[in-house]
Amino acid sequence: MVDLGGYPAGTRIIVRRERPHPGAQLSLFDLDEGLRHQVFLTDTPCPGGGSAQFLEVRHRGHATVEDSIRCGKTTGFGRFPSRDFGVNAVWLELSLTAIDLLAWTCLLLLDGEMATAEPKKLRHRLLHVAARLTRGGRRLRLRISATWPWKHELATAFHRLAALPRPAD
Repeated sequence: MVDLGGYPAGTRIIVRRERPHPGAQLSLFDLDEGLRHQVFLTDTPCPGGGSAQFLEVRHRGHATVEDSIRCGKTTGFGRFPSRDFGVNAVWLELSLTAIDLLAWTCLLLLDGEMATAEPKKLRHRLLHVAARLTRGGRRLRLRISATWPWKHELATAFHRLAALPRPAD
């Protein structure tokens, strides 16, 4: 039993067991039953007579937001370049624009593992590509190295981008 004496009145621990998706890496404690345990501590009063399901859904929503913040920090809004507020405001806008572009790229142009990849993986596999920009016949062409492991994913993304309808004027 856990002693919650030092916590505010109404504090409780909520534990949720779930079956992990195939291929998920279980912790040492999850291997015994084959189920993943999620635990959180709350003192939030439950609306509707004490619904633990409401609190659990809200907690998972917070986890999603925290993942977005963590991804944002890896794309630039965790490091401000200056002590000047104006410079940092512009930096923040550019960082948030980059995050939006990555999110739309994953949603519209990528599929499979790349559609759910973290920014670091996308940066390594798609943005740091070994390619050469060539011009011929009044067209620009991106010549991707034949040995690049993710050349098909990048080419598919460019084809999907070209197939998107143009914005209205």
